[in-house]
Amino acid sequence: MTDYHRIAQAIAYIQANFQAQPDLEGMADQAHWSPFHFQRKFQEWAGVSPKKFLQYLSLDYAKALLRQEHSVAAAAYETGLSGAGRLHDLFVSLEAMTPGEYRQGGAALHIAYSFGESRFGRYLVASTAKGICKLTFSGDDDAAAVAELRREWPQAMLLPHAQPVHEQVARFFRHEFTAADRLHLHLKGTPFQVKVWEALLRIPEGCLTTYAGLATQAGHARAVRAAASAVGDNPVGYLIPCHRVIRQTGELGQYRWGSTRKVALIGWEAARVRGHLELETAYVK
Repeated sequence: MTDYHRIAQAIAYIQANFQAQPDLEGMADQAHWSPFHFQRKFQEWAGVSPKKFLQYLSLDYAKALLRQEHSVAAAAYETGLSGAGRLHDLFVSLEAMTPGEYRQGGAALHIAYSFGESRFGRYLVASTAKGICKLTFSGDDDAAAVAELRREWPQAMLLPHAQPVHEQVARFFRHEFTAADRLHLHLKGTPFQVKVWEALLRIPEGCLTTYAGLATQAGHARAVRAAASAVGDNPVGYLIPCHRVIRQTGELGQYRWGSTRKVALIGWEAARVRGHLELETAYVK
């Protein structure tokens, strides 16, 4: 049996039995490995530990139940967890919110949104009182962009009102920010996603990294797939520059808002940085 078949067999077992919350030994038995060897191999193939994989499955199932108006206690029981406290810990750890907050879907939260034009296309920007919570390139379909915002914050009150912070975003696009300017973000994400997004913010303009490099910067060198997933879940495009990540092979790879836009972003930033270097060189002379 190949390593692939062993891991596939273990994954199928976990998916079929996650409500029984199997332990590491039980999962390792499916692959016919020791728990230590299974833990290492699973991490290599899946990008996350077996325990984390089980947690993601449990979380997805519990989220579906909460969306169906199940109580937190009932969702915990149906997911196979010992109580509401464990579901609470799972949500706080992976979703950065409580199960109750997730079920409310942002109820009582006011989100103001508006549209703007940039050199890279039309965009929707949305904000709460805490900061920018969404920036997506909308193309010619404003309604689709608003619908996407609604899916992410199903219970929030969406207000089509421009805010001063939206003008800050416009200035950011125009590169009119000064050292004293600050943009605050209001993000929903797991601790790992936040680490990946923080690592993205440290990539200088005009520079690129790979998914493997990004995973290393986020402190989990083996979690390359999870890092790629976090890049894809970036809720505020351009401000968090996920377009600066490419494949190990040098290919640009996919981009949530289209590969053509990614090429334009990378090319424009590279030319801008190169122009600055030429200016500085000319000044030194």
